[in-house]
Amino acid sequence: MPRINNHLVIMAGGVGSRFWPMSTAETPKQFIDVLGIGKTLLQLTVERFGSLVSPENIWVVTNERYADIVAQQLPNMPRTNILCEPCRRNTAPCIAYVSWRIKSKDPKANIVVTPSDHIVMNIQEFQRVVGDCMKFTCDTDAIVTLGMKPTRPETGYGYIQANLAAPSLRNKGIFRVDSFREKPDLETAQEYISHKNYFWNAGIFIWNVNTIVNAFRMYQPKMAKIFESMLPAYGTAAEQETVNEKFPTCENISVDYAIMEKAEEIFVCPADFGWSDLGTWGSLQTQTKRDLYGNACIGQDISLYETYNCMIHTTQEKKVVVQGLDGYIIAENNDTLLICKLSEEQRIKQFSGEN
Repeated sequence: MPRINNHLVIMAGGVGSRFWPMSTAETPKQFIDVLGIGKTLLQLTVERFGSLVSPENIWVVTNERYADIVAQQLPNMPRTNILCEPCRRNTAPCIAYVSWRIKSKDPKANIVVTPSDHIVMNIQEFQRVVGDCMKFTCDTDAIVTLGMKPTRPETGYGYIQANLAAPSLRNKGIFRVDSFREKPDLETAQEYISHKNYFWNAGIFIWNVNTIVNAFRMYQPKMAKIFESMLPAYGTAAEQETVNEKFPTCENISVDYAIMEKAEEIFVCPADFGWSDLGTWGSLQTQTKRDLYGNACIGQDISLYETYNCMIHTTQEKKVVVQGLDGYIIAENNDTLLICKLSEEQRIKQFSGEN
C-alpha cells in the first residue's frame, strides 16, 4: 500500500510540437498516445507510480489551457489537484507553487516530481528505485535526483557527476552529487561516459516538502515570499485568481539553477530501468522494437519494401505501403502527413507552422 504522505507531482505544461503532426500546441505530446498502445504519456506516467502514491495525492501542474484534457485523461484524480499556471515561468516557480500548495494540505508530505513525457521500460525496477528514494527522503533534509546510467554519448541531456566514493550511510545505493553539467558537445559527452560516475539527468526529484520549501526560502527568498503570501488562498475559490496575479511576477528560472546547484544536501541515485526522454521522433525510434532493417513501426497495417532505418507512426487504420526509403520519419494525424528525413527532424517545428 502507498504511504499516506507520499505525493506525486507531474509537470505537464509543455507546449512543444516536436512530435508534429501528432502533437500540436492544442494537444502537446504528453496528452497523445505516442506509443500506439491506447494510453497517453501522461496516463503512463501516473500508471507507473500506482504502487507508490494514492490517486488523491497526485498533482498535475499544467498550463490553464490543458486543465480539461488532464481531467479527462485522469478521472480518478481530484480536479482540485490540477494546478494551472497562467504563464510559463520554467520549472522553479512550477515546483514552488505545488510545494506550498501540498504543504498547506499535508505538512508531512514526501514528494516525487517528474516530467509527464518520459517512458520507462522496466516498471518494477523503477518502482523499487523510487520507493527506496522516498524512504530516504521522508524524514531527512536530503534532496535526491535520479541519474540514468548512460548508454551512449548523448548531447541532448544534462549530466550529473556523482561521488561514488561517498555513498550515504542510510542507503549504499545513493551518493552525493559533485556537480551538475549542462548538455555537452559530443567530445565532452564521450569524455563523461568514459568515466563511471557520470549519469544522465532525468529531471526526476524526490524530497520532503519541508526540505524543498526551506531550500526556496534560503536560495530563492523572493520567490518563496510570493508563494508564502498566497497561503490564505490555497484550496479556496480565490486560489486561481491569486495565482493568476502573482505567478507572472516570478523569475523565469529552472529548479536546477534555482535550487539544485546551490543546495548542500544533494544526492543522486544511479538507476537503469530503460528510461528515455521522448523528445524527438528519433528517440521514439530507439525505444520502439525495430525489424531486421532498423525500421520502427507503430500502426496496424504497414508494409515495407526495400526500406531501412525509418520511424513510421500511422495509427488511424489506413493501409500504409512504403518502398525505397532509408532514414525517414513517416507520421500522419487526421488530415496531415509528414515525410521527413530523420536527420532533418529539427526542422519539424518550421514545417508545422507553429511558433
